[in-house]
Amino acid sequence: MRRCGVLMPVSSIPTRFGIGGFSKEAYDFVDFLAASGQSLWQILPLGPTGYGDSPYQSFSTFAGNPYYICLDRLIEDGLLTEKECLEADFGDDAGKVDYEKIYNTRFALLRKAFDRSNIGDSGDYRRFVEENSQWLKDYAMYMAVKDSLDGISWIEWDEGLRLRKPGVMAEYEEKLADEIAFYCYQQFLFSTQWLALKTYANKKGIEIIGDIPIYVAFDSADTWANPELFQLDDENYPVAVAGCPPDAFSATGQLWGNPLYRWEYHEETGFAWWIRRLAHCFKLYDVVRIDHFRGFDEYWSIPYGDATAQNGVWKKGPGYKLFETVKKALGNRAVIAEDLGFLTPGVLKLVKKTGYPGMKVLQFAFDSREESDYLPYNYPKNCVVYTGTHDNDTVNGWITAMSRKDLAFAKKYLGVKRNAAVCDSLIRAALGCVADTAVIPIQDYLELGGEARINTPSTLGGNWEWRMESGACTPELSKRMLELARLYGRAKRY
Repeated sequence: MRRCGVLMPVSSIPTRFGIGGFSKEAYDFVDFLAASGQSLWQILPLGPTGYGDSPYQSFSTFAGNPYYICLDRLIEDGLLTEKECLEADFGDDAGKVDYEKIYNTRFALLRKAFDRSNIGDSGDYRRFVEENSQWLKDYAMYMAVKDSLDGISWIEWDEGLRLRKPGVMAEYEEKLADEIAFYCYQQFLFSTQWLALKTYANKKGIEIIGDIPIYVAFDSADTWANPELFQLDDENYPVAVAGCPPDAFSATGQLWGNPLYRWEYHEETGFAWWIRRLAHCFKLYDVVRIDHFRGFDEYWSIPYGDATAQNGVWKKGPGYKLFETVKKALGNRAVIAEDLGFLTPGVLKLVKKTGYPGMKVLQFAFDSREESDYLPYNYPKNCVVYTGTHDNDTVNGWITAMSRKDLAFAKKYLGVKRNAAVCDSLIRAALGCVADTAVIPIQDYLELGGEARINTPSTLGGNWEWRMESGACTPELSKRMLELARLYGRAKRY
């Protein structure tokens, strides 16, 4: 079945409180998608952001980002006042998220709501805590301890806490009981509000594509609470870390620093943690995009402490065993394999064997020196095509950085003469190709330039900040998107 959707981070939704969230504006965006013939809304990871404000470096693979909790809802519930929220400083630029100010104000407001909530008397809250006990208690304690120690990484904590010695854990659990409850409360609000929004979207015929990184952050509750899952030494320091080898784009490779999995342990446990992780994801999303899928075939292992990724080596991942086990446990669920970059025969074989659709990005297609696998006439039906992803520039930003030869080739392929026509033509190329699914970043429908880019890989600062202008999703844009969806046989049908 041919279908289409839009890539739009939750953080980019325009609201009056500095960052997007599960507010009326999010429901309005769902209505906009439905009216525009779309059937998919792709978002970025929903976890609490850590290092570099990146959703791909989260403090937890299970927890949700408290920044997205709708303050208007808390005002309606009498837990906050309008005055308290309007007086908070969320930043001065409506087009960008100011994470420092969000951090300093959002938690203070949520704390007021918690103190006024009498949440311990709520049966729904108690059920939520019980049902999520496998991860929630560890996450809440991790965050409470982290706050009490000025935010330092758990690897710098005293030995008793770092190694989770029972006596020390019991002491801190008692000492920080109120703070632990506060973090549980945040997750209850997040879950309640997000699932309500997802239910609304589903009723409107919109499925949610969620995004999960293959790896977890080292400074995370996951690593602290489950060291046996990762390649750590007896003191819980990493033995090796994740990244990518040197290539044409980086002479020293990419050093991500995430802990690597002890895949032999995961296999011994029947991949129990991965099954729990994906089962949790499928409560939150209808479709799960798994980032860096090639890491399941082979992964780049870099000695811990190295300054670059140059000395890494390729090591074998779990391969199809993992997905065979997951399918037996969870059934055939909808997954997108992020299979971009240099693909070995082993990766191609793995993606094909899983049956999951891979990704095609049109911005990678137009190399005037050689034929690209990303040209539309090379696509299979079982794939998801994008004009660009969160890691790419907008189309209009992209064409300004292209070589003259590559741009000339793109324009010739697309049948246009003016640079200004490239964006619309690239959208049409995506929607018109054989791929079952097409997803277009909202910035490209809005024909925005590089100022609207979400992320520039391997850079720190200035990323994950873009916010859509209020009122940008006009009836005129909706009409245009609907016409395109119908023209190319992708319009949602009731």
